[in-house]
Amino acid sequence: MKISRMAGEISPSLTRKLFDMAKQYDDVIDFTLGDPDYETPDYIKNAGCQAIMQGKTKYSANAGLPELRNVISKRIKNETGIEYSPDNEIQVTVGAMEGIFMTLCCLIDPGDEVIIPAPFWINYKHMTQMLGGRSVIVDSDEEHDFVVTAEDLINAVTDKTVAIIINSPNNPSGTIYDHDTLEKICEVAKKKDILIIWDECYKSIVFDDERFCSVLDFEGMKDHTVIVNSCSKRFSMTGWRVGYLAGPSELISNMPKLQENIAACVSLPSQYAAIAALGGDDAASDEMKNGFEKRRNTLVKGINGIDKLSCKYPKGTFYALVNIKKTGMTSEEFAYALLENAHVAVVPGITYGSACEGYVRIAYTMNEDRILEGVDRIKKFVDSL
Repeated sequence: MKISRMAGEISPSLTRKLFDMAKQYDDVIDFTLGDPDYETPDYIKNAGCQAIMQGKTKYSANAGLPELRNVISKRIKNETGIEYSPDNEIQVTVGAMEGIFMTLCCLIDPGDEVIIPAPFWINYKHMTQMLGGRSVIVDSDEEHDFVVTAEDLINAVTDKTVAIIINSPNNPSGTIYDHDTLEKICEVAKKKDILIIWDECYKSIVFDDERFCSVLDFEGMKDHTVIVNSCSKRFSMTGWRVGYLAGPSELISNMPKLQENIAACVSLPSQYAAIAALGGDDAASDEMKNGFEKRRNTLVKGINGIDKLSCKYPKGTFYALVNIKKTGMTSEEFAYALLENAHVAVVPGITYGSACEGYVRIAYTMNEDRILEGVDRIKKFVDSL
């Protein structure tokens, strides 16, 4: 059987590899996946169940339920002041992941370039590769809070650049892009007519009164941006698989025909659950955010009490990058040895680009007791080196 070159070249991420390896241990503490332990709020679950019981289990339009697109449009306007037409500027997707992939499908011809600031979510690179594009990685470092300088990013732009993918708050670093950096990036995007794929899936998880800044805060950026978001992180709905895009009609109008050939539509009960989630208040989301902040504080304090390790306080998300350079181990060596010897699973930083070699990512998506147990095991492991 012939297997395509593309299928052969794409390899599973180290995140999933460590997640799968962790399954061999009964007592493992798994810090790998960004899958919160919080339950989906009851009012959202009830909306999904009610849809099932009422027989709302058929197909929807490829673009998604009109009622859901209306709710998304209203939420974005309430949050940003920018109005998107639910008819031709909003697309409902199978999670944010499909939304990013369909956006890249609309942009990339073989040889086109996509600029990806590091650290980055590995799927950005894999999706670009699958479509015959070239990922142009722009590195950052801990000294600059893992935010790329606008100058480095601007210098990466060529005549083949079709998009820049920016994730803020960022997975895996938890950093948030600042106003001045974004302003410079937006000016270049407008001047060069480059689309910014703005992944804001963690915008509801921001700590310490930090201000979330969006590219939509800058004049004229609606025409040069596609907003990517989902219900997964804000409402703990990872398994419901509901995301959405908001962008120029020139782009979004192509999405339904792609969706027709990829997944037809998002599960209808999930769409009705999303209507309840996005149409309601954010009380449950705020409660989860406060919980993550406490977990972050517990984790970072514990890690910084371990000789040879250090960790800055993430400004958002539920991820932390732990500096392991003083151990003298690579991020993969550290992660495999930690799992084998302490039954604690973390993700090697190299997963997120060479900028993160010498780090491991910890997802603090479990209760504080488990986090403390995990930190204690990490300490014993490091002390034994």
